[in-house]
Amino acid sequence: MDSPHAESRLPRRPFVVAHRSGNSLAGLREAEALGVGAIEADVHRYRGRLEVRHLKTLGPVPILWDRWRLANPFAPRLLVTDLLAASSPGELVFDLKGRDRRLAEELVAALAARLARGWPTTVCARHWPLLEAFAGVPGVRLVHSVGSARGLRRLRRRLGTRRIQGITIHERLLDSRAVTDLRSHADTIMTWPVNTLERAQELARWGVDGLISDRPGLIKSGIGADV
Repeated sequence: MDSPHAESRLPRRPFVVAHRSGNSLAGLREAEALGVGAIEADVHRYRGRLEVRHLKTLGPVPILWDRWRLANPFAPRLLVTDLLAASSPGELVFDLKGRDRRLAEELVAALAARLARGWPTTVCARHWPLLEAFAGVPGVRLVHSVGSARGLRRLRRRLGTRRIQGITIHERLLDSRAVTDLRSHADTIMTWPVNTLERAQELARWGVDGLISDRPGLIKSGIGADV
């Protein structure tokens, strides 16, 4: 029997990124089993270590929080080295958190073995100067992250006529005209969070390359995404 979504499958097939799935080894394994295009992990530098988590800290106070959630600050924390040791050759997307340039510099070193194997790797950041540490590093796709209309205007002013490798942008900022405009600036356009098939199909029609989703299995099966 045909899939209920078979009639709406699109000729353009974007890749799906498993949003935050790399923030735990269990999430990493689940996303790898789905065969998604890429797996995202959030990276913080805290007390000299590169930690993989979305939860924030209160400065030097070892409390982990995010909006209305608190987490045990004494639980073991996943490190970038742990994630890299457990990962497969599939693409990883590292979202750099904060403004500490040492985070980027230390991640460059941590990725050396992965890059030497030719495994695909993307690095994105809301604080764009962090990406400069990866300039000239072969095998890394650099993606400028934008979460607001103000940030998008600032990026356009910063770029002028220059092209960049990629941009990841909140989906609420996109329509067909915005995607067309961004295509003149970036080789790859990714967006988040894409958690319904209707929105995924619309974004794909406009020409978005990557769909970052908290429901990657649903999105991948519903649009026949490339891997």
